[in-house]
Amino acid sequence: MTRDAQMLGQGVYWQDIAEGQRFKTFRRTITETDLVNFISVTGMLETIFIDTTFEHGAMKGRPVPGALTYGLIEGFIMQGMIQGTGLALLEVHQKMLAPVMVGDTIWAEIEITSIRPTSKHNRAVVASRIDVKNQDGKDVMTYTATRMLAGR
Repeated sequence: MTRDAQMLGQGVYWQDIAEGQRFKTFRRTITETDLVNFISVTGMLETIFIDTTFEHGAMKGRPVPGALTYGLIEGFIMQGMIQGTGLALLEVHQKMLAPVMVGDTIWAEIEITSIRPTSKHNRAVVASRIDVKNQDGKDVMTYTATRMLAGR
C-alpha cells in the first residue's frame, strides 16, 4: 500500500470549499428500532414516543424526536464532509417545520454560507445552512451550524 493513497471518507478542508457551495446527503429511512433505541438511550420517554395508543397527541402515527432527525443528519455530515477535518461544533440554531414519523425517509441539502479563516493553526470558522427534507421533498427541519474546520 502506498503512503500517498487517498483516505476514503476524509472530510473537506476549508480551502477546498467555497461560500455558496452546496452538498446533498444520502437518504435514510427512520425505523421503529431507531426510535426505540434513541428514546431509550436519551431518556426521552415522552408519551407520544412510547405509547402507540395515546390519542391526545397533536398528530397521528409514530413521531420521532427532532433531536433524532438532527442526529441522523449530523451523522451523514460527519461521515461525508467533516470526518477528520471537523475540529469543533461551535453553534447550532434549529427550527422544526414539520413532523418526522417512523417510516419517513430524510435527507439534507447543505449550503456553505461563510468561511472565516482564523489567525492561527490553519483553521477556519465555517457556517452552513442545512435544510432537512422528507421523502416528498418537504422541508421538515432547517438549521444553521457553525464549525471549525482544519486546513490542508
